[in-house]
Amino acid sequence: MSRLSNKVIDKIKNDILYVLYESKLKGVFTKHIGDEIARDDELVLRLLRDMEQAKLVKKISDFKRRTKWVMEDEAYKKYKEMLNSN
Repeated sequence: MSRLSNKVIDKIKNDILYVLYESKLKGVFTKHIGDEIARDDELVLRLLRDMEQAKLVKKISDFKRRTKWVMEDEAYKKYKEMLNSN
C-alpha cells in the first residue's frame, strides 16, 4: 500500500467534512462517505477516528459493523462560515 502525503490526507479529510456538512447533521455511515469520495472504507474510518480525536466529528451510532458519523456542532458552524466567506 502506498503512503499518502500529509497534503493528500488533509484534502481527503476536507472531502469527508464536506460530505458530512452536506448531510445537514443527519449522520452518514462510513461506507457512504467512502463511496462519495471514492476512497477505501478502512482509510476513511481511520481518518474519521483521527478527526474524532480532534473534535471535528462524532459517532452518533455504533452498530456491530457500521458506524454513523456527524460533524460536531462547533465544526459545523465554522465550516459553514468558511464556505459562506468564499
